[in-house]
Amino acid sequence: MAQIQNLITNKKPGTVFTIRDFQDIGDGPAIRQCLKRLTDNGTIRRIAPGIYDKPSFNPFLNENEAVDIYQTAKSIARTNSWTIAPSGNIALNLLGLSTQVSSSWSFVSDGPYKKYNIGSNTIEFKHRANREITGMSEKTLLIIQALKALGKGQVTDAQLAKIQKNLTGNEAEKLLIESRNASAWIIEAIKRICGEMQCTK
Repeated sequence: MAQIQNLITNKKPGTVFTIRDFQDIGDGPAIRQCLKRLTDNGTIRRIAPGIYDKPSFNPFLNENEAVDIYQTAKSIARTNSWTIAPSGNIALNLLGLSTQVSSSWSFVSDGPYKKYNIGSNTIEFKHRANREITGMSEKTLLIIQALKALGKGQVTDAQLAKIQKNLTGNEAEKLLIESRNASAWIIEAIKRICGEMQCTK
């Protein structure tokens, strides 16, 4: 199907997508046949059942770069209309609070529990109550999960300062508003993060 091929051609290298992203264009069998043809000729890469990416080629290594696991998780969530947020060491790593690299990617989600194997990596979605996640911005969710990973009473001023460097003024204002129903110690930590940015609740 020419329309699907054109859409993929215009995507940036490294983009992850699913079969459902094309459901408005044609029926399932036709879409699968088109994606199989594009996989066979190397235009796209099948990374899991129903999940593909447009490979990003590294000329220095003379090979395609590894699949972007975070973008894969976002694509799965988008397809299923879930809100997700990285949790544990993944959240810490994304905010520069940890250099630990893991092959197991954990996310909290307002969707059901799901687990996906992507090559040597694992993506795990853990269900949380809607009030803990739905309707919050990506940055707010990331920071709350990072604080939870650090633990109550374990968050240092240096860590709060590093989190602050990841925030714009607008993101900080959203963080204060969206975190109002979080645990008291998380709210206090967020006030300290935003206080020096002269944010007001």
